[in-house]
Amino acid sequence: MTLSGRFVGAITGTSMDGLDLALLDIQQGSIRILAAHTEPLPSALRDLLAGLAHSELDNEIDALGQADTQLGDFVGDCVVNFLAQQATAAGDIVAIGSHGQTVRHRPAGPAPFTLQIGDPNRISERTGITTVADFRRRDMAAGGQGAPLVPPFHQALFGSTTETRTIVNIGGISNITVLAPNQPPRGHDTGPGNALLDAWCALHTGEPYDADGLWAGSGAISERLLQRLLADPYLSLAPPKSTGKEHYNLAWLQELLAGMNLAAADVQATLTAFTAQSIARDIPADTASIFVCGGGRRNSALMRELAVRLTMPVAPTETLSIDGDAIEAAAFAWLAYLRLNGLPGNAPTVTGATGERVLGAVYPP
Repeated sequence: MTLSGRFVGAITGTSMDGLDLALLDIQQGSIRILAAHTEPLPSALRDLLAGLAHSELDNEIDALGQADTQLGDFVGDCVVNFLAQQATAAGDIVAIGSHGQTVRHRPAGPAPFTLQIGDPNRISERTGITTVADFRRRDMAAGGQGAPLVPPFHQALFGSTTETRTIVNIGGISNITVLAPNQPPRGHDTGPGNALLDAWCALHTGEPYDADGLWAGSGAISERLLQRLLADPYLSLAPPKSTGKEHYNLAWLQELLAGMNLAAADVQATLTAFTAQSIARDIPADTASIFVCGGGRRNSALMRELAVRLTMPVAPTETLSIDGDAIEAAAFAWLAYLRLNGLPGNAPTVTGATGERVLGAVYPP
């Protein structure tokens, strides 16, 4: 018997700016995103998570345990409040799919690993709802990157029988999903999304992000810096591949800026061009339409830089009546649905795993 009905998805993304929640209704293969909400992370919890992600904390194991507990409680409380806002009872929800916060992603090397925290035991306790979590490690155990996991959901939402579409997600890290008719999805992390833009903006302006790309728009692109950025070896790797803030961070950027005397706004303009170029170079030539989701689609400067580098039309996913802020959280609700029905959730054509796998561990109430 297929378990269908309403599912909640929860994720704190690479940018660590908030908890994204989505309410999904799945009936006989039909998927509807009913509601979505973003709850800002408390500043103390955000700082703790950021410190873990960048190995900046003493007593790191203690800090990891505290963050795991605090984030689990926060997710649980936010789900309870979200359902109350939607006038939906906990008993009406089949399961929560919780991605958690990635604090380390090391898909290469002799012992690849990925680590997401946000204790699902506490989410289940606080909500009284079955919780599914730890989605990435089974794919990695099967030889995959553990990421990206959203492309199969993109296929379910956006796949076309008549044209090749590319879905671009611009979060802290950017990734693409290529959806060709009657073919499994392909995709990978293209490089940085908002991560470098946000970090540089916070360092020089005190603001958490460059609202609408206005600061970048006040600067001029440095071709010299842009070429240094584009020479990054990750960009030349063949898929499957995935990356994170472990690689694209301020320390990495400041090494490349050594010996260059650029205005801060010019660096921001160049980072915007770099993000756009690293995405555009990976979009297949046979793509008919490009649809953008994630927070980066609100950055007008970034969207302009992306459009001028492409010959295909570029539009936000809202043109297909899908909220671009809800997609990643909704994807993990969908992955919870697949897990409870014993269905595989990964795409080996994306992650490089040796085969399809059922993803996630189940935590009953």
